[in-house]
Amino acid sequence: MLTPEMKPANSIPATASSGASRMLVLAAFFFVLGAGLTAAWFHYHESSRNADELSGPVRNALEHLAAPVTIRFYSLLPAGSASAEEQAFSGRVENLLTALQADSADKIQVTRLDATAETNVAAAEAEGIQPFNLDKGDACFLGLAIVGGKNKETFARLQPEWEPALEYDLARAIARVAVAAAPAKPAPEIARPSPEIIASINRLIPDVSAVSVEQASQVFHAEFVKQCGAVGADLETQVNAAQQQVVQAQNGGSESDLEAARQHLQQVQLAQGEKLKQLAANLQTQLAVFQQMKAATTPAK
Repeated sequence: MLTPEMKPANSIPATASSGASRMLVLAAFFFVLGAGLTAAWFHYHESSRNADELSGPVRNALEHLAAPVTIRFYSLLPAGSASAEEQAFSGRVENLLTALQADSADKIQVTRLDATAETNVAAAEAEGIQPFNLDKGDACFLGLAIVGGKNKETFARLQPEWEPALEYDLARAIARVAVAAAPAKPAPEIARPSPEIIASINRLIPDVSAVSVEQASQVFHAEFVKQCGAVGADLETQVNAAQQQVVQAQNGGSESDLEAARQHLQQVQLAQGEKLKQLAANLQTQLAVFQQMKAATTPAK
């Protein structure tokens, strides 16, 4: 949600076994973050939270990061070029990073580069951090590089107008690079795969013997992404409708109407979250069963 320049880099192809566990973790994590966004929506309308305090869902997620993450914070704001508002925003971002580091159980390390030395400017440019305020003097840089193993995501330019979403944007990026950097786990043994799982594999891959495990992983992941997109679109529609009910209850309904609208919104999110987790579980099972089916078609040496 930050800027068009925020994009992942240096991604690593997932193996069949590691891809399943990663997608499972991501689906569960994004559900938690989605719930957090709704909580933040309520929070925005009804109360104020300490600026240095992370939301509950983000704190819980940070405690279970799959691998260590390093954040390089570039805040190169020459006095003659950066405005007071930009300086103040940089300070709030630094406070947020401090809170993320403190609540990560030592999984997040933050490196701050704030001296406008030539070496830091060169490093910022090399990371893909976007210069700005060039018309006012020396170039300013305000961005982040989030690194986990060989994986990196870059926030090319942080801007104050996106500040309300920054905590969740950062948490999702941290989760992605941490999951990608986590060591692979072996696929689980499936003693009795259900007929539905067998049917889904046969539908996607009619000839198991002609497809490698890596190719199957790509097929299953593509189907998983497609199904998640459908669930996400449905979730957005239902959440928008539920949020409108909350707004209407806040503006003119009774306290019981407001509470019912809130509960309905939570139920919508929980139901859609369960769908995402089930899709991720099915993906993991598909991969494990395919490996068994593949092994059964391979002649013994």
